[in-house]
Amino acid sequence: MSYIELHWMYEVFFIGSLDGLWRMLTVPPRHTARCLHLWMWKHPVCTLHRHLSGRRWTGGILGGRGRLLQTLYPAYLSQVTPYSSKKERIDMSEYNVEYIRNFSIIAHVDHGKSTLADRLLEITGCIPKAASNKQVLDKLQVERERGITVKAQTASLFYTYQGKKYLLNLIDTPGHVDFSYEVSRSLSACQGVLLVVDANEGIQAQTVANFYLAFEAQLSIIPVINKIDLKNADPERVEKQIEKMFDIPASDCIRISAKLGTNVERVLEEVVTRLPPPKIEEGSPFKALLFDSTFDHYRGVIASVALFGGEVCKGNKIVLAHSGKCYEVNEVGILTPEEVPAEKLYAGQVGYLTAGMKDVQEAQIGDTVHLLKQPVEPLPGFKPAKPMVFAGMFPVDQSEYSNLKGALEKLTLNDSSVSVSRDSSAALGAGWRLGFLGLLHLEVFNQRLEQEYNASVIMTSPTVPYKAVLSSPKLIKEYGEEEITIVNPSEFPDKSLVKEYLEPMILGTIISPDEYLSKIMSLCQTRRAEQKSFLYIDEHRIMMKYLFPLNEVVVDFYDNLKSLSSGYASFDYEDAGYQAADLVKMDILLNGRAVEELVTIAHREKAYGVGKAICERLRDAIPRQLFEIAVQASIGSRVIARETMEGTSQGR
Repeated sequence: MSYIELHWMYEVFFIGSLDGLWRMLTVPPRHTARCLHLWMWKHPVCTLHRHLSGRRWTGGILGGRGRLLQTLYPAYLSQVTPYSSKKERIDMSEYNVEYIRNFSIIAHVDHGKSTLADRLLEITGCIPKAASNKQVLDKLQVERERGITVKAQTASLFYTYQGKKYLLNLIDTPGHVDFSYEVSRSLSACQGVLLVVDANEGIQAQTVANFYLAFEAQLSIIPVINKIDLKNADPERVEKQIEKMFDIPASDCIRISAKLGTNVERVLEEVVTRLPPPKIEEGSPFKALLFDSTFDHYRGVIASVALFGGEVCKGNKIVLAHSGKCYEVNEVGILTPEEVPAEKLYAGQVGYLTAGMKDVQEAQIGDTVHLLKQPVEPLPGFKPAKPMVFAGMFPVDQSEYSNLKGALEKLTLNDSSVSVSRDSSAALGAGWRLGFLGLLHLEVFNQRLEQEYNASVIMTSPTVPYKAVLSSPKLIKEYGEEEITIVNPSEFPDKSLVKEYLEPMILGTIISPDEYLSKIMSLCQTRRAEQKSFLYIDEHRIMMKYLFPLNEVVVDFYDNLKSLSSGYASFDYEDAGYQAADLVKMDILLNGRAVEELVTIAHREKAYGVGKAICERLRDAIPRQLFEIAVQASIGSRVIARETMEGTSQGR
């Protein structure tokens, strides 16, 4: 609201100036609730202004003698509802469980999930139809900048079908492999999914992965073929792929264009007719699954819950099964996608609740919520997220340590898949060792720290978690176990102390046009990969499965794959355990002194290439000094690569 509007409101509400209200209502309204409500008074006040023009007016128009408005124009005032800052609460009791559908939208990256969600919100009246409606559910700045969904978002849609009112709870999920944990969490609150496939690109790697996530969760699956408006769209080919890969009849597929809104109404009809209502126990006490949470600086933890029994309202005493702590509910409601408070939430519904949880560790994702003195059997919850990439994080200035700690705690509540442990460095000071689901996850987390908390950090080179089987009884006693996990390369034990080293493996899925087959196979061979399967999913597209060492994939494999396939190949992976490997610890020396932050773990066969590349990059990155600097890579006492930086005085 502008300064001029504030001045006019001051005249109207506090000085009682009719002219102030007149001036306020003779300019276009701003998009704020108070201004819009005052704009509704324009017609009666304009008439009153003409009626009273030339008269002396001293009374306040909205208080005291301001009852004159009500006396002169009671009909107008009966039609206008004055603004109230108190939120109106909706009654959710009219939505019986058989009229509730909970579903997610799942797809590969950039296949149109968020665009479809926008059209569904428009059709059901949650948002007005406008050309500016793009990625409405993607609320984070990083999501809008990158054009990807990072965090699953919930929205409740009200839809009337054949004269009956339905409550449709939609969850829009990420499409990138690094955020598959968000997808698996979202599916736990659903009974069905919309599997969106691009009519031009067809089935991709993450499409396959998301299908099996939904299939294993025994959810109903509705295939939706999107982007049929594209020039090169081939929905018939995609229908054959879906039938061959997923054994879903082509007649079950829905062809739509989410961008133009073509046939999107049918998607809602199919959700109502083909997806089952939630399964609940009649007469059971309140039981809910906490499947997501966000942090608000004023209200604390806002928990997203799916109710599997009973009901909950403001004032109820609730208990989290994992921690055993008790809280009083401050507010319950639904997301449309904005927060709308409700009187109560009932079994089968999905919504949010706040209960004054201020400690970020209190709201454990996957926890079961129940009423005080009414314990229930905990719900299965989720498998804990398994970090695939680790990196050190340190504040640029150690005086910012406490601020960065608070920012980390709040951000990890919103992203529970990040693991955090304390770390320290002789060069960088006190910091943390963070575990992420992938390299994109690391980049997005770092970007959110900068954008949402204005935090500047130093990130070390990403590494993967290795394991070592100890041979020394002294070390086994010290660690308390024979097999240890190493997330910091500087703590890598010497070969004389271990029986064997183990490196993490992944099962990678590559889908690509067959014309790039030889290039992709050559790339996989250079990454120490072992082929497991090979399949044609149609006349021109192939699906290959390879067993990769995670270390060979995590940094630049995806970029190289996209480059050599002209962007057509897609890649997805899943954890495949650990495998014995001949690993070495490689130190980087500057003028004979080892730098702890640059320690690297590599396979013995590739140690020289890795060491040579690091030395060359450091030679180009380190500013030139007055003296010569020797950059060396060494394994134990043996130097395997060296680059020399000449001093500025020598270069003259």
